[in-house]
Amino acid sequence: MTRLLLMALLAVSSSASAIVIRHDLDDSKYRVPTSEFPALVDMPGEGHGVLIAPQWVVTAAHAVTWQTEIEEVLINGVPRDVERLVVHPGYRKPPQELINQALATGDATLIRVLLASSDDIALLKLSQPVTDVSPAALYKGDDELSQIAKIIGKGATGTGATGYGNHDSHRTELRRAFNKITSAHDRWFCYVFDNAPSALPLEGMTGNGDSGGAALIQVNGQWLLAGLPSWTVAQGDVRTLRQGLYGQTSCNVRISHYMGWIESNMSSQAQAGG
Repeated sequence: MTRLLLMALLAVSSSASAIVIRHDLDDSKYRVPTSEFPALVDMPGEGHGVLIAPQWVVTAAHAVTWQTEIEEVLINGVPRDVERLVVHPGYRKPPQELINQALATGDATLIRVLLASSDDIALLKLSQPVTDVSPAALYKGDDELSQIAKIIGKGATGTGATGYGNHDSHRTELRRAFNKITSAHDRWFCYVFDNAPSALPLEGMTGNGDSGGAALIQVNGQWLLAGLPSWTVAQGDVRTLRQGLYGQTSCNVRISHYMGWIESNMSSQAQAGG
């Protein structure tokens, strides 16, 4: 099985998952320059992370564990060497048996159940501190429900009316959109991609290749990192399902749930001097 086929399968349950937009708005309204969020990190090939300290990047575990090794990432257009990868011990990668079953039957329910109980988060320690980009501040509150999230990424794109295909590019142009958080508990917060008239003026959702990127909440005029795009809830045969359609739900790793793990790992690595 090729990596592309695997990522297409996981997209409906744990998306490798630019921004999918409203069908009734021009794409130019969603396009933004790099200066919109320079702390966004490009992983090799596809996927994102976010710079949260001069020498630390946070990302979704599944956005990096499919690669044999992460030696370098791109921040603000500049290559940065990676010293080490720290994956949360609670991350659970779908076993090949479940993947084979889903590919044979089109039913990814058990993969979705497994990943919903997984800690899909990882840290990258850079070899050298980043001095030309300000790290993103973290959202530490537990009141994400009903707040408006700003989502940013360069992954697959399309519209809510047509979605996008499994073979569409997972690395496009930088876009940003907004959505209202409809659920928040434990590891996750999620939102639904609504159609007009229920949609926000720049409603959107993440696509393949946006995983590990930024879902931000505004506090006192500052956008804080609250979540990492992770997986999508969509019904249908995973082998033929169109992704990015209205009514689908995007779930994000909830940063507030992992503050202790993030801070303890950065602190212990710093004390170790490595």
